[in-house]
Amino acid sequence: MQVTGRCHCGEITFEAEIDPQKPRICHCTDCQKLSGGPFRVVVAVSEADFRITAGTPKIYVKRSESGNPRQQAFCGTCGTPIYATSDDDAYPRRIGIRVGAIDGGIDLVPRREIWARSAAKWLPDFPGTTRIDEQ
Repeated sequence: MQVTGRCHCGEITFEAEIDPQKPRICHCTDCQKLSGGPFRVVVAVSEADFRITAGTPKIYVKRSESGNPRQQAFCGTCGTPIYATSDDDAYPRRIGIRVGAIDGGIDLVPRREIWARSAAKWLPDFPGTTRIDEQ
């Protein structure tokens, strides 16, 4: 499925080929901090299936729980998270597109929940998802 997306201010735009069955909810504490919410919804694609069409994201590199560095790409003007990926030259890399930045992304239904052990206890169960305690 071909999608387009953009940051809130429109400075950064992108397009990607995604599998609409692949969105997932991430409850890890990093996603909670970086999104400012109780979880984040992402859809992973290969690097070859993702293209920035305008602008240049700002990159913040954080360390995951495993110790691996992860690039967090966001708009340097409005702060919208765009994607995350590994911080190495491995190819092909996986790009975790932030579903909120996808045009019409609200219609993508997550099928998996990862890092469920960190999920906010007050969240309801999401119907149709498989929960995994870690990743």
